[in-house]
Amino acid sequence: MRRVIVYTIWDRRGGVEDYVRYALDGLRPHADLLIAVVNGTLDEAGAASLDAVCDEVIVRENRGYDIWAHKAAIDALGDRLADYDELLLTNDTWFGPVRPFGDVFASTDDREVDFWGLTDHAREEPNPFTGKGVLAYHLQSFWIAVRSRMFLSEAWRDYWRDLPELPDYYDAVLVHETLFTEHFATRGFSHHAVFSSVDYPTDHPALFNADLLVADGCPVVKRRTFFHYPVFLDRHAVSGRRIARLMGDHGYPLEILWRNLARTVPPHVLNTNAAMLEVLPDVDTAFDPSRAPRVLVAMHVYYVEMADEMLDLAERLPGEYDVVMTTSDEERGAALRAVLERRPHGRGRASVRVVEFNDGRDQTAFLIGCRDLLRSGEYDLVVKLHSKKTPQDGFNIGRHFREQQFDNLLASPGHAAGLLALFQREPGLGIVYPPMIHIGYPTMGHAWWANKPGAEALCRTLGIAVPLDDSSPLAPYGSMFVARPEALRLLVDHPWTYAEFGSQGYADGALTHVLERLPSYAAGELGYHTRTVATPDYISLSHTAMEFKLDELSMTLPGDAMDSIDYLRGVGQVGSGRIVDFVRMYFRLHHPGTGAALRRVVGAHTPFGRALRRLRRSR
Repeated sequence: MRRVIVYTIWDRRGGVEDYVRYALDGLRPHADLLIAVVNGTLDEAGAASLDAVCDEVIVRENRGYDIWAHKAAIDALGDRLADYDELLLTNDTWFGPVRPFGDVFASTDDREVDFWGLTDHAREEPNPFTGKGVLAYHLQSFWIAVRSRMFLSEAWRDYWRDLPELPDYYDAVLVHETLFTEHFATRGFSHHAVFSSVDYPTDHPALFNADLLVADGCPVVKRRTFFHYPVFLDRHAVSGRRIARLMGDHGYPLEILWRNLARTVPPHVLNTNAAMLEVLPDVDTAFDPSRAPRVLVAMHVYYVEMADEMLDLAERLPGEYDVVMTTSDEERGAALRAVLERRPHGRGRASVRVVEFNDGRDQTAFLIGCRDLLRSGEYDLVVKLHSKKTPQDGFNIGRHFREQQFDNLLASPGHAAGLLALFQREPGLGIVYPPMIHIGYPTMGHAWWANKPGAEALCRTLGIAVPLDDSSPLAPYGSMFVARPEALRLLVDHPWTYAEFGSQGYADGALTHVLERLPSYAAGELGYHTRTVATPDYISLSHTAMEFKLDELSMTLPGDAMDSIDYLRGVGQVGSGRIVDFVRMYFRLHHPGTGAALRRVVGAHTPFGRALRRLRRSR
């Protein structure tokens, strides 16, 4: 087979991710001509990476998804295409090679077929995209190989000439992918799926049975396994964590997988799909003392009476570490120095710094007061702690929040060693912190509160293109974590001033609360992923409470979690439960067009509109 491979790329930053280069390196031995088509822009480093492995690189306007990129390559090939036996059209929507490409090509080279794909999708009725009609059986378009009898035919030329604009993803699926196979099959061209859905227990094995495909030799895993809507994957019991482990077992370099996903997937979605919560035992089994990291413990101590407790926590760390204690005024500074004199620190240096202002509290103490240490290059890891009491929320709630933070980070020497071992195991791990606090706090579904607009603005300022999560961010609530200083560089390098914190106060929407929600997004932009961490004791407490709350919330709702969520999102905000709220929800759910018309009438500057607005206010 003389083979042309066309590989399409889209990157929001204009670069070329490592997983793309790895895929192209794997395809190179099987291509007589390798063409990369870039939708959008391509930076200098990306161009150099593609030039090193590809024969041709085409950069085009980002229109028509990968299908129109394939069309551009076919047009660019022109009459040259007749010199080849096979044209493979593929794209950057998969990770691979997980298993050898050569085995797949060897199994298809001698097969009498006009076009073939790696995987297919069974016929489905009704069409899940439209809710009606039929989704035709089709080869999946992320990998379609076409032989010369077909690509030199008039039917082939007509198809690409008449292919309409594809303005969105659903057009790409409904106008091209789901019709391509049937279109050419009805014109007499034969086709074949190497890993056919008839041999697997679901109609969409590329998404639902990636583990079985890999076990059978499939060389790729769809990226969608890790970024698709988590509730949908939950419905089908798809485990990204198990699939990633299987890929690693077959030799796929997981560091490039996590680097790409950290930069392109909302962190809370990735944390869920890949089950990136680590439950660490009290007895360490993984820490390598011969590779002990250089650790800085940065603790902001406003409540001096908590200093000993926090120093006790730090002593659970393995190996040497330095301590810097920041505080808000000289009186507290003197008290903290007395604490250090009373209990000398024998595993490194210890110092006290009085910050210029306490505006921004632990955030400014860390980002401004410790900036020189974080940028020094002296430390591999930083442990960020602060004296947390939360007295405004009541004793029990405040105590639970403090314990949730302290224990899940530094519960015991074994636990602390296991946490640091995570960083030894994964060079791309950027930050670790406890899971979302939810006992005593209404965080679930609300944890952006008033901070999302500020987060969006700050991401633009800092150059963070990682997508923000929808309902709640993945964030170190409580603002305590262990991180690589390099993973925090976008936050640390910014020239913060105390004045900008003082001018905004400490309420939701202020800079302090916005920053609390951004470490994983800042780390992700640099290719560092996040893991959450907990003790077995905390997971017992958290899971049972969460299970009961979810059970109560689900009791009066239809179907499974996805059905319930779709229903509630269709209804919209419940509001305060007034009559007008229930009327609005009814119309939104059952008569969406009527509801929109009524909203226009209510907002109109007419006597009827004014009367309706008065009625609404009176309710």
